[in-house]
Amino acid sequence: MTKQTFIDGLKSGLQTTWTLGKIIFPVTFIVVLLQYTPVLPWITRMIAPFMGLFGLSGEAAVPLVLGNFLNLYAGIAGILSLDLTVKEVFILAVMLSFSHNLLVETGVALKVGVKLWVVLLVRLGLAAVSAIIINLVWSGGQEMAQYGMVPQQPEAVAGWGSILLVAMEKAAFGVLQLAIIVIPLMVVIQIMRDLKWLELFSKWMAPVTRGLGMKENTSMTLVAGLTIGLAYGAGVMIKAVKEDGVSRKDATLAFIFLVACHAVVEDTLIFIPLGIPILPLFLIRISTAIVLTMVVAYVWKRNDAVKERKLGYEQTH
Repeated sequence: MTKQTFIDGLKSGLQTTWTLGKIIFPVTFIVVLLQYTPVLPWITRMIAPFMGLFGLSGEAAVPLVLGNFLNLYAGIAGILSLDLTVKEVFILAVMLSFSHNLLVETGVALKVGVKLWVVLLVRLGLAAVSAIIINLVWSGGQEMAQYGMVPQQPEAVAGWGSILLVAMEKAAFGVLQLAIIVIPLMVVIQIMRDLKWLELFSKWMAPVTRGLGMKENTSMTLVAGLTIGLAYGAGVMIKAVKEDGVSRKDATLAFIFLVACHAVVEDTLIFIPLGIPILPLFLIRISTAIVLTMVVAYVWKRNDAVKERKLGYEQTH
């Protein structure tokens, strides 16, 4: 490893942090402010009547709103504040696994180049459809959930000066957390690239990426998203699109896969305190990601073939 390798990785990490930080900071700042306004309670009241479609009580709208506007931890804190059945908690866990931190992660997806309607359709669609199916096929879980922990109550914040300070601190911490993860990751990736390890890694992952309808050079993006999450993995994805020749199609397919199944270990384990079976949750996420990505890749490939045949026909006639 040369000094230049480290410098290039550091530059890449700082650039990626700046690119994603411009999304994470303002979105986090605004959402935290909304917590202290009537906006989030109003949204909760709006969607509460539709909770029955998913087998949930009206009050279950609270963790859904918190989880989608903030993050999984906020959603879990909302769940722990309610008396819900095991079935309701499991449905909420599945929904929040597919759709959480929606504003930040959608902003990141747009930066990568994935279309807005694709992100929203996949994330919200998976959350809604999975909840409806679980509600219809599972008749058990009617006992009250026994939580393994009680969330720490946040300190009361009074006055707009204090609220603005809290919003600023949380937004800044979000960017700092991003930098702590992304900068070392980019340095490591640069080292792996210069030592030609990425080429070897891509060959190992080739059967997986091909099976999902993507090229080998998408492998690093998939692994990053699976292990460290969608927002942080996007840094790797942005770099891959620019430098590794990852096509827009493969980037979109990778994002579809990661929408259903990102940070799969962490995001599954944090549901343990809710007292629900986490193995089914893990299997639902993995199987959904695989099936959905393969179906989209097949349809995409078929449409491309039809367009090519049509173009060939037009050129010969």
